[in-house]
Amino acid sequence: MKKTLLILFLGFVFFSCEKKQSESLDSSKDSTTSLVDSELNEEGFEMYEMSEMAALMEQMYVDNERLKERIIKGDTIGKFPQHFIRIHKAVLTDETDKDEFFKEQAAIFIKAQELIYEDPANAKKHFNSGIDACIQCHQVKCSGPIPKIKKLYIK
Repeated sequence: MKKTLLILFLGFVFFSCEKKQSESLDSSKDSTTSLVDSELNEEGFEMYEMSEMAALMEQMYVDNERLKERIIKGDTIGKFPQHFIRIHKAVLTDETDKDEFFKEQAAIFIKAQELIYEDPANAKKHFNSGIDACIQCHQVKCSGPIPKIKKLYIK
């Protein structure tokens, strides 16, 4: 009889602790969720959305990584990617940045890129000139991506 009571008592303690622990986890989850939700609503946090220009520049970076490898390996260059021309019309994060300086640098960049395909014998020189144009513009407009862009240079 004593053994039965002891087993029932231990079972009761064990199961009641298990329930309290899961309840406390659920309540802490709810309070955390409501805290986060209230912070989101009060602070107005929003997901970052890339501008059309930022997305284009990301794509140009990937294209130039591939082009760099082809130039280094001596593979055929292919055709000039026509979507690069969108640099003149793509919407920037801050449209006031699309001034004369930006337009000049964009034209220099596009010309250097076109020369890679027109004059593949000097592809390395033209490629690095295009990277120079990127860096010169980013030194004035948005310096954040410069370290990443510098990795594109062909040594």
